[in-house]
Amino acid sequence: MDRGTEKVTPMSGIVLHDEPVRSLDEYIEIGGTEALVKVLANEPGVVIDEIERSGLRGRGGAGFPTGTKWRSVAGSDPGSTKQFVCNAAEGEPGTFKDRWLMRHDPYQLIEGIAIGAYAVGAQQAHLALKASFDPELATVRRAIDEFTEAGLLGTFTIELHEGPDEYLFGEEKAMLEVIEGNLPMPRILPPFQEGLFATAGSPNPTAVNNVETLSNVPHILRNGVDWFRSFGTDDSPGTMVFTLCGDVRAPGLYELPLGVPIRTLVDEIGGGVADGRSLKAILPGASAGVITPDRLDVALSFDAMRAAGSGLGSAGFVVYDDSACIVSIARVFSRFLYVESCAQCPACKHGTEKITDHLERIERGEGTYADLDSIASYTQRVTDGQRCALPTGEALLMASLIDAFRDELEAHLGRPCPSDRALKLPKLVDFDPSTGSFAIDEGYERKGPDWMTR
Repeated sequence: MDRGTEKVTPMSGIVLHDEPVRSLDEYIEIGGTEALVKVLANEPGVVIDEIERSGLRGRGGAGFPTGTKWRSVAGSDPGSTKQFVCNAAEGEPGTFKDRWLMRHDPYQLIEGIAIGAYAVGAQQAHLALKASFDPELATVRRAIDEFTEAGLLGTFTIELHEGPDEYLFGEEKAMLEVIEGNLPMPRILPPFQEGLFATAGSPNPTAVNNVETLSNVPHILRNGVDWFRSFGTDDSPGTMVFTLCGDVRAPGLYELPLGVPIRTLVDEIGGGVADGRSLKAILPGASAGVITPDRLDVALSFDAMRAAGSGLGSAGFVVYDDSACIVSIARVFSRFLYVESCAQCPACKHGTEKITDHLERIERGEGTYADLDSIASYTQRVTDGQRCALPTGEALLMASLIDAFRDELEAHLGRPCPSDRALKLPKLVDFDPSTGSFAIDEGYERKGPDWMTR
């Protein structure tokens, strides 16, 4: 039976807890550090075997198998200095889960980092997050200090890095650049080929995992592979923390088994859209195809979402009801990717700019069929020579919006927007569980596209 089809309710107890863990002593009381002690008594290869058998996939983007990533670094040239990095620079629109996990239980993350670094053979790890993440910086710094003072890390060290408030800081190759003291501009080669502080004679292969991925590791090794695989589906085992925001009655952060239908998250748990309104579109961040109301029965798993022309990504879902204009939605997200493009790849910066310009023309009521044709054309070229996935997100999202909402886009041509609703980018900066509401970056619209002057 597909476990993902069972009726579920919002759950906690794996990585998302009901109450914050406020000290190392509290963490130890609930079983924390048991996995680390167990791991250090085994060979690194045994640890990687367990993670591979668990089927844990990355919770920050493409869903790459974690054990495979670790083995590629561990098995590289034994003369190279191996490195380990935790990517905590969450920046995808509509996503807040990594920040929430760091606030509520930084200890499971630090234990996961220590285990991952041991498995790949790294003597040091790096935890990189944005300098603007004040609450998270405080909690992870406290956790590192407590682990160190308790002697749990031995001579192993975890270095904290504060980076810029740029979307591309969260791109793994750009993150290595920031750790090395440079701007967040993606490299050509992936981290397992050209890692931190690489030289011609030492490529320093590096494993990079995000917060939620590493937070799962101690629980898997403490409770066992079969326990972990009792959640989710065969190809997407375990749970995932979903950020649900926008036009739903109950926005929030929910940990659910992978494989549940989108309908379960949006309608059963999120409460659906307001009375008198109908669902128009769901955007899984800015990097995948739009989800339309006829696709609510698609499973929330990596492969099912990809097969449906979308993607699970960081599991952040922005819901829009029929009061939102599809042109405005497209313009907001296209402008985000244009602003955040670093301009190393001319096709990316130029293409995202032109798509955004055409959408702005249509939104003002000046659009023609030529604008729609031009947008469609740029989705085919914006990825030329790309160094990162940013232009892929632009191409996938814009092409899917044109395909799904062609009639509405055409009806908008030559006339002002029929909706008086002003949309803002859902760049989430805080969550209030007492009201179940997210705060967004109200000043983001003032951020300009001249990347090099920031």
